[in-house]
Amino acid sequence: MATFKIRDGQLALEFSPLEKLGGLRSGATVGLKDIQAVEKVDDPWDILDGLRFGTGIPWVIVLGTMLRQGGNDVVAVYRRDPAVVVTLRPGAPYQRLIATVPQPEQVVATLQAALENECRKT
Repeated sequence: MATFKIRDGQLALEFSPLEKLGGLRSGATVGLKDIQAVEKVDDPWDILDGLRFGTGIPWVIVLGTMLRQGGNDVVAVYRRDPAVVVTLRPGAPYQRLIATVPQPEQVVATLQAALENECRKT
């Protein structure tokens, strides 16, 4: 399962080896300064749109990149389980990072704390 990791002022969405194969990518890395918002969504399928590049079976799995006008999303979504959505600022390499993760509320709290800490540094 994909994981969010913070290190050296960067947020990485890291794919597992099988997700790398199915998603045709290794994940994505962005600067903490590029993050606009972090939230948990109960059903990520409600916000997914665009042309998928990777693996997808509706309401079962979507891995890879959702190509959209205005910005692409990097996704690792399973079933209709809650997911973490990281919305990025305009000019960032992607529009959103979306991943189903264990304990999404805890992940959101950790990411928000890291953002607050990053804001205090600047």
